Amino acid sequence: MKAILLSSLFLLAVFASNAQTPATRVDRAEVEIVKFNWSKERINWDQNPFGGPIENFHEMQFRARAERRASDAKRVNSPEAGKFEKDARTDAAIIQAERQKKGPPRYIFLYRTSIKNTSDKTIKEIDWDYIFLDASTGEELGRRQFTSVQTIAPGKSKDLSFMLPTPPIQRISVFALDKKERVGIVERVVVLRVQYSDASVWQGQ
Repeated sequence: MKAILLSSLFLLAVFASNAQTPATRVDRAEVEIVKFNWSKERINWDQNPFGGPIENFHEMQFRARAERRASDAKRVNSPEAGKFEKDARTDAAIIQAERQKKGPPRYIFLYRTSIKNTSDKTIKEIDWDYIFLDASTGEELGRRQFTSVQTIAPGKSKDLSFMLPTPPIQRISVFALDKKERVGIVERVVVLRVQYSDASVWQGQ
């Protein structure tokens, strides 16, 4: 009986120890950004998928990601905390306004990237940002933050995409198509966090 009790206590201790073990940190993200682009998709307001009272899956992930970044920054007292909170509130307000506004046919914006897993582990989740910079000054003009829950096997690539009512930067119209609106803008995609199927995580700066 005593032996059984000691064995049970040992198993409980092992279980508790495992439960408290933090996720393993990975030194570098072994991913390759194969390609990326964004586009405008024209929609008729009467069939506007953003007109309903319930947010769609892409909006939900976008909002949740922004809120998590603000929370993480606040927890570590990062100077970026205020900026992340402001961005999250601004994007939420824009999405809400787009649902309520009546008007002419509009455009929604599709952001895409293709990611290749160059590691020997399976990717489970990726945080990635689509960034827009001024070609002359290098100033950041806009940033869209996404979290993609996707399984990417070692050596494989997968296309990731999000559709939002918010344009990349303020000077890009949601009502008209202007062939010159990309002039003077430099675009890039950065990966900020990668979670693998074995629970290990790479976290960027």
